[in-house]
Amino acid sequence: MKTLQVIDTLEAGGAEKLALTYANALATEVDISYLCTTRKEGILKNQLSNNVEYLFLNRAKTFDFKAIKRLKTFIKEHKITIVHAHATSFFIVFLTKMIYPKFKMVWHDHYGNSEFLKERKSFVLKVASYWMNGVIAVNQQLKDWAEEELAVSKVTYLSNFPVKNTTVAKTTNLKGTLGKRIVCLANLRPQKDHLLLLEAFKNTIKTHNDWTLHIVGKDFEDDYSRKVQLYIHDHGLSKNVFVYGSKEDVSHILAQCDIGVLSSQSEGLPIALLEYGLHGLAVLATDVGECNRVIADDSKGYLVKSKQVTKFAEKLNILIENQLDRTKKAANLQKHINQHFAQEAIIQQLKTFYKEL
Repeated sequence: MKTLQVIDTLEAGGAEKLALTYANALATEVDISYLCTTRKEGILKNQLSNNVEYLFLNRAKTFDFKAIKRLKTFIKEHKITIVHAHATSFFIVFLTKMIYPKFKMVWHDHYGNSEFLKERKSFVLKVASYWMNGVIAVNQQLKDWAEEELAVSKVTYLSNFPVKNTTVAKTTNLKGTLGKRIVCLANLRPQKDHLLLLEAFKNTIKTHNDWTLHIVGKDFEDDYSRKVQLYIHDHGLSKNVFVYGSKEDVSHILAQCDIGVLSSQSEGLPIALLEYGLHGLAVLATDVGECNRVIADDSKGYLVKSKQVTKFAEKLNILIENQLDRTKKAANLQKHINQHFAQEAIIQQLKTFYKEL
């Protein structure tokens, strides 16, 4: 079996990380593992295994016929049997399959706004689904949606899983005091609701002003980003809140922190939450998507309803003020992650799904 993972960029994001991880993990599980980036490379490219063959299409527009032809030629020449399109990259794979149908097309749905599926624009996706051979969803809601809305008979749910990367250079040294750092791994997008997090943290540091918050994720330099930066400035948080942008050395960053937070309005199954647990952090998140599969009860961390600033601040205070309990929750969560979200088990499930196609 020869498998090709396809993703639009290699910027730091959940879908991008998973596509890269699949390609790396499959390198020792299938005949040959390939990775294709369609539009833009990024910092994750440095984490690509030497055992994975790589293609960059440099696709410039929606209907880029040169890129489509290059992808078709690559698949044909290498006799690739499974093409696994992640997120929005399904479109170029769909166009390629229309002119060269001799491979099995898998689409991986990473849709982060699973709380708002009724608002999803899906006409093109529904058309493309007639050429798909299988769909993988990152949570049960998306699996149910695919079974109801798409013309695909084989739909499965595979959990996301975290990976420690120890080969990346340790370049990011966080500000603040060791033992008193909170981290938020989330690209600056409205659904991640950094503004709720900042408001809750502002209330927290009234009594814990030696704690710092570290926001790590891609800055799109848009209106939302400006709102976040303005809030930090206007509320005098510049000495306690630090924004780093995209960073490659995530494992090193998490090793410097004690609490991991997510304040999202919507999620699938966030890899950031799994990474917090894998790296031994205590966790506070909003109860959206399948976060409750990770934080199954209070012994593993805290979940609060989205948009509940007061409740979020209250639970953050509890984690800050109770070091022993914080340590216990972190240990329980780490054990839960290792038992239920292990890479080896998920990759075997993926291979079984491929073989069924």
